[in-house]
Amino acid sequence: MKATIDWSGNASFKATSGSGHSVQMDGPPDHGGNNLGPRPMEMLLMGLGGCSSFDVMSILQKSRQDVTDCRAELEAERADAVPSVFTRIHLHFIVTGNNLKENLVKRAVSLSAEKYCSASIMLEKAGVEISHSYEIHEPA
Repeated sequence: MKATIDWSGNASFKATSGSGHSVQMDGPPDHGGNNLGPRPMEMLLMGLGGCSSFDVMSILQKSRQDVTDCRAELEAERADAVPSVFTRIHLHFIVTGNNLKENLVKRAVSLSAEKYCSASIMLEKAGVEISHSYEIHEPA
């Protein structure tokens, strides 16, 4: 896996993945940025959410669950001192679908956390406290 980061001026950088996709990262105005994109640590948090969401949906689809929507809401705390690393992250999944079985949703979230989500497991090994929760909804 590869990526490149190109400086765009001030506190702005264009990140390009090895698969050719790019995203603009930028700092806040008080740090020389123009607020034109997410901060690098926000990208890390979004990557964790994407990784875990991918796992949860894949597991639920393989379990033949009729999922119509899946949303992951992440909340993180960072250390007050430099480096301002993540200390705690909570992932909350809101899974919507027809006649979803709670034990299968719980299993999907647990398997992602404990076995499949590389980002989550890597961050936990670095000392980040990661927790998960979920709720299930029927479509409106």
